[in-house]
Amino acid sequence: MIKLSHLAVFSFIVVAGCGGSGSSAPAPPAVGTDACSIDGQKQYVLDTMRDVYFWNDLLPANVDIGAYATPEELLAGLISVQPLDNFSYIDSLAADAQFFSAGQYEGFGFSTTFAAPDDLRFVSVFASSSAAVAGFARGQQIVMLNGRTIADIEANEGVGELFAMTSLEFTIRRPDTSEFVVTVDEGLVTIDPLPQWRIINLPGGTTVGYLELVTFISTANAPFISIFEAFANAGVTDVILDLRYNGGGLVDTTELLGDFLGGIANDGQVFSRTLFNANNAVSNRSALFQAPTNSVNLSRLIVIATDRTASASELITNSMFPYLDMSVVGGTTFGKPVGQLGLQFCDKILRATSFETRNANDEGGYFDGLPADCAVQDDLLIPVGAETDPNLEAALYLLENGSCPVVTATASDSQKPTTNDRAERFPRGGPIWRRFAGAW
Repeated sequence: MIKLSHLAVFSFIVVAGCGGSGSSAPAPPAVGTDACSIDGQKQYVLDTMRDVYFWNDLLPANVDIGAYATPEELLAGLISVQPLDNFSYIDSLAADAQFFSAGQYEGFGFSTTFAAPDDLRFVSVFASSSAAVAGFARGQQIVMLNGRTIADIEANEGVGELFAMTSLEFTIRRPDTSEFVVTVDEGLVTIDPLPQWRIINLPGGTTVGYLELVTFISTANAPFISIFEAFANAGVTDVILDLRYNGGGLVDTTELLGDFLGGIANDGQVFSRTLFNANNAVSNRSALFQAPTNSVNLSRLIVIATDRTASASELITNSMFPYLDMSVVGGTTFGKPVGQLGLQFCDKILRATSFETRNANDEGGYFDGLPADCAVQDDLLIPVGAETDPNLEAALYLLENGSCPVVTATASDSQKPTTNDRAERFPRGGPIWRRFAGAW
């Protein structure tokens, strides 16, 4: 039986208490021991996956670890049995700890999307990152990398390989068609999980709280308290939760947000259920709503989503459905109703997809994503949350009128993402949040 000390959704770790202790998984080898040889690490990964992997029944009965050069290659071979699993990976403990303790990673500090074949655009740029200092901004087009066109790179190794480099020359085209060339070195990126929030007063007296959340990490916990205090003091009855680029995060931060959104009305009721494989069913758990100070008594909740809205973002959305009048505006979410355990060994951590989540109505399994009630195209030429942001406009229209607005073409419809490929949005082989490679 596994112990829930490293419960995570998407690729983020969380300390979460649970009934039960002990484990049928092998004890992790310590740094400097013979068990930390390459073969020792590969054996640990194989034995652990046989125990905790959510789809362990699909793993082959006989695996020759000698056929793989590294534990990372072995893991890639093991998860190839489940096409839905683009998430299990191995990382260094040092990088893992840096990210989860302070929301920091080494990288350029931007996310991207293909607006059309070979048309690579910035979706967002983190403040104070190397990318921001270089002048990168939402909606700009990456024309060339290291003097090569995006078409050439995509026809060969793919842009993700270049984004894994520590220094790149970028040729950037602004929306006004002017261009500039700059060499950027990766640096320390600090993620602000809550870049903006505000209170919106609608005609007729409805008070709306708007909140953009880009990731569920622990540095969001304290701001939640002050934000929802402001919401409560203002008499907010409806909330717009902008999760359009939120790929997941900590389970306990997700549950805390659920408490602020629904704790007053549903104190003690089931927020979500976490279910493991047959080996570890004794560790299944239910998270219950609590009612923290400053939680709001909501009438309606609207989630703004895209196909980059994943995991913990889908968990909060799915878990609130049974309790609130709520809608999804934007696009169908990614489809990741499963999460990972973080298991340390030697100087590494194995993050294996190990559980699924369901809501109080036992609804889950949404590998095709949670559908949008009001389909709205994200416009990369308009800042997220601006007054003219089509997604925010649609959410406010829905709150005012009880129906979706009529969607008309916009000047930047040519820059909308054209792919729905899971591998592009969440490629195998590594912690994609840390570098924001290609798909982000």
